Amino acid sequence: MRPLGVRTGLAALTLAVLASGCGKDSDTVEPAGGQPLQAPPARALDFYADKLRAAQAARAAAAKRWGLKKVPLAAPPPPARKPRITTRDGFEVDGHERLELPPVFTTVPVKEKVVFLTIDDGAEKDPEFLRMMTELKVPYSAFLSDYLVEGDYGYFKDMQKRGVALHNHTLHHPYLPALSRSKQTREICGMQDVIEKHYGTRPVLFRPPYGNYDRTTLRAAKSCGITHVPLWNAEVFVDHWEYREWDREIHPGDIVLTHFRGRDDWDGTMRDMVRRFLDKVTAEGYAVARLEDYL
Repeated sequence: MRPLGVRTGLAALTLAVLASGCGKDSDTVEPAGGQPLQAPPARALDFYADKLRAAQAARAAAAKRWGLKKVPLAAPPPPARKPRITTRDGFEVDGHERLELPPVFTTVPVKEKVVFLTIDDGAEKDPEFLRMMTELKVPYSAFLSDYLVEGDYGYFKDMQKRGVALHNHTLHHPYLPALSRSKQTREICGMQDVIEKHYGTRPVLFRPPYGNYDRTTLRAAKSCGITHVPLWNAEVFVDHWEYREWDREIHPGDIVLTHFRGRDDWDGTMRDMVRRFLDKVTAEGYAVARLEDYL
């Protein structure tokens, strides 16, 4: 993934060649064996370049304002062809494919150096966190439990208005495999109803509490309209990281988990957690992409 400056420079160089006409008419370029192409107006190119520079400057200013070591890398455009999502080996349940149950995965199969930030529960409702993520233009996905968000549905409505997708994490955050089919269905479908009532959509992504599920969980989730069950491959806290893989590293396409937590649970704030997360992924050459764009 080329840095923004390089991509901008290449684009400008290409457009300059087109505008020059390779020594022919200054307004047109004649490709080999084809119709002449109209060169873009210089004024439009200048406007586009100015817009890119302004966006990069704003991103750099936000990174400095929020105490980041480097400016976060911009994610590539969403893929025109979505990667095929399958259940991770060892995460299957009996009859997974035969019953066409939602895939359970921890990583999205991509070649680009992107990771996906997902945030669970909904206990902490820090307005400065919303402002920070908006100014930095860092995408993330929220998986909500009703018993934690019901005290302030408006906070997450504001989050949704800022472009964040809200997903299902059950009504009461129970250990689902211990429950009957009807109770699991109530936990999952009930949260679908809550999100639809307050936010106008029925999610298709579901994350079981603690990452625990059984075949009954996935059958219940499917009956509630769930198509994907993303877990995670790494988890970031305010003061450390934890990893699923033996190499204790992040990898292209990894889903990263964290929680809506503050000083009541951590020795710091969500903003401190975001700094730890972004400083690491940026230093290792990763951009943060929007999970929903890849599913």
